[in-house]
Amino acid sequence: MSLLIIAFLSFVAAPATISKKERKSAAKFLSDSEKNALNTVSKLSEAQLKFKAAPDKWSVEDCMMHIAASEKALWGMTDGAIKAQANPEKRSEIKWSDEEVMKNITDRTNKVKTFPPLEPQNTGFKTLAEATASFTENRAKLISYVKGSTDDLRNHVATLPMGSFDTYQMILFIGAHTNRHVVQMKEVMADPNFPKN
Repeated sequence: MSLLIIAFLSFVAAPATISKKERKSAAKFLSDSEKNALNTVSKLSEAQLKFKAAPDKWSVEDCMMHIAASEKALWGMTDGAIKAQANPEKRSEIKWSDEEVMKNITDRTNKVKTFPPLEPQNTGFKTLAEATASFTENRAKLISYVKGSTDDLRNHVATLPMGSFDTYQMILFIGAHTNRHVVQMKEVMADPNFPKN
């Protein structure tokens, strides 16, 4: 009987983690958004990559440098929240569903100025190749983490200027942020003065 009680208690005390469905969904979303970005830049010439609609606007290459730098910054913030003490009481501050995180962060209806360290000229990347190498390396690590982690991602909540997100949602946020800037790349490419080749 005592063995049954111990087994039951160990089951109850086991840390909560994301479901197989959540794990699969996040890994696919991260993989799809990665392909979305890489496929977009891979088709462009140097002139197309560097084209700016105006001096104060970003080029496609600038967008990719920002994506790569943000990948590290957003994961650093997420990882910090995961390693901090769980704060399930903060869940009441979360306003968006997982689906809304993916949709609303991608949506560029409301433009947001990024932090200076994440502006393209401040990222430290000198070429598109450097940015894409960093991006693919860090995205591979993140996808691997999502597939294998047993961390309780729902009860660690991070607070950003735009609101609170649990750390599973922060992972979705990273993928959606990539998609957001792919939308921006396509805005650049739709400019009537965008080079033909």
